[in-house]
Amino acid sequence: MPDDLIPAPRTRTAGDGGHFTLTPATTLDAGPGTEETARWLRAELGAATGLPLEPAGSGAGPGGLVRLRTEADVTAELGPEGYRLDVTPDGVQISGGGTAGVFWGAQTLRQLLGPHAFRRSRTDPGRAWRVAAQHIEDAPRFGWRGLMLDVSRHFLPKDGVLRYLDLLAAHKLNVLHFHLTDDQGWRIEIERYPELTGTGAWRPRTKRGHRASELWDERPHGGYYTQDDIREIVAYAAERHITVVPEIEMPGHSQAAIAAYPELGNTDAVDTSALGVWDTWGVNPNVLAPTDYTLRFYEAVLEEVLALFPSPFVHLGGDECPKEQWRASETAQRRMREEGLRDEDELQSWFLRHFARWLAARGRRLIGWDEILEGGSADAPDSVAESLSGDLGPDSGGALTRTGLPQGAAISSWRGYAGGIAAAEAGHDVVMCPEQQVYLDHRQDGGADEPVPIGFVRTLSDVYHFEPVPPQLAGTERAARVLGTQANMWSEVTEDRQRVDYQLFPRLVALAEVAWSPLPPPRDRDFAGFEERMLRTHLARLDAMGVGYRPPSGPRPWQRRPGVVGRPIEGQPPIV
Repeated sequence: MPDDLIPAPRTRTAGDGGHFTLTPATTLDAGPGTEETARWLRAELGAATGLPLEPAGSGAGPGGLVRLRTEADVTAELGPEGYRLDVTPDGVQISGGGTAGVFWGAQTLRQLLGPHAFRRSRTDPGRAWRVAAQHIEDAPRFGWRGLMLDVSRHFLPKDGVLRYLDLLAAHKLNVLHFHLTDDQGWRIEIERYPELTGTGAWRPRTKRGHRASELWDERPHGGYYTQDDIREIVAYAAERHITVVPEIEMPGHSQAAIAAYPELGNTDAVDTSALGVWDTWGVNPNVLAPTDYTLRFYEAVLEEVLALFPSPFVHLGGDECPKEQWRASETAQRRMREEGLRDEDELQSWFLRHFARWLAARGRRLIGWDEILEGGSADAPDSVAESLSGDLGPDSGGALTRTGLPQGAAISSWRGYAGGIAAAEAGHDVVMCPEQQVYLDHRQDGGADEPVPIGFVRTLSDVYHFEPVPPQLAGTERAARVLGTQANMWSEVTEDRQRVDYQLFPRLVALAEVAWSPLPPPRDRDFAGFEERMLRTHLARLDAMGVGYRPPSGPRPWQRRPGVVGRPIEGQPPIV
């Protein structure tokens, strides 16, 4: 069938012939719980088609009927995000396992109507809005299908965030991992600590390109989201069945917070009063002090974060935390002695374990980068078997695994598969996002025209052949610990929305199909078929949505950044 659905559905069969045509007389019948999807359909399809999709009266009228329902048998067979879509000459029925399933079915209907259904106004008033008769049954492979968006290195205004939520929804992605704080900027208003944004949201200048570059943008850069902005973003996402997972970095990547409140830093090892918001890139030596003041400060920050984000997960970073200042700090060394910690790695584990338990006591779950597995704990179990013994469920907050983390803590595995494998074997849930496969800030081609070439070359084909469940877990009960996958979009060298578009698309489309569709093992995947669907239809959808993607032929002249130094990785061993 020529409609080229992406992500590919589980099953799709043609009907007995004919088609359904939406007309001004077509009505929309929204069953209980589907009212938000009905509003979304009227807004999106109404803008593109000019059709009102008036509420249905008693039964179908002369223009046919679009019916939305949640149904228990769909829930039982396909789960809450699954749906059935039936098109006959009389109308369309979308039956979801839950309200999310109905919404994903509505997204499929929009794809079936053609690329012009993605525009914000009518371009051809005489167009016939036809859908071929067919039956689709569909459900996602993974429950976590996400994008990590870094707004700390380069701030993305609120309207840009809302736009990316629409783009995630169009591809059936359901998690926005929102990287809100880092050395280069603090982007969320915390009412108790106004200087986090008053000082921490702004830097005087910005390095252009890799940190080895001699180029600078001498303009001040910054911005932040008010709490009302955050509420709007979270509500907008929820209407599209997307969970926003906030990330508040600790104890590393914290110079912006220390610049705002110097007492957060290791004041007996460095003059923190001289620190400003960092203007370059890399791993920063200025980390949080392991003091009671710091713990209480970040508890207060997180109290406001929890009030804004209903997500069951809160990401606390935990990555790239240099230990030199802790080694030089008598305060940090005294804390280690008091807590019976063997080294600074255990001190970091102690720090994050404190907040993992704090979150668990409030019904939330810590998720962090795979470094949070390091350090362990003297009171942790000695074996996986011991850590999983007893009558504790996977969301338990109190029991420790052998990592020293509460059992409910989860891991974002970014340094390859190893951290995710270790986490799953220790009883933790995992989101697979290895740098070598799904860091979309990395270059898409080895050519000299790629803008600010960073890191590994990862083509559209490479992303399409990524497998979130590593072979060491496949076929075992530990495979169920893989919640899903996400692409990570760091923004050191993506200074605006145009650059973010270029890095994300079309590779994020490939990741969406990997996360949703029941694809075969990588060696058997039909990349040629996927690419054909992209070229024949999906790029036109991206065009309609105004996405500045990388063309298959390479960057357009205005997408290049000649002379801005990147970070090509030369002489690296093959990535397995």
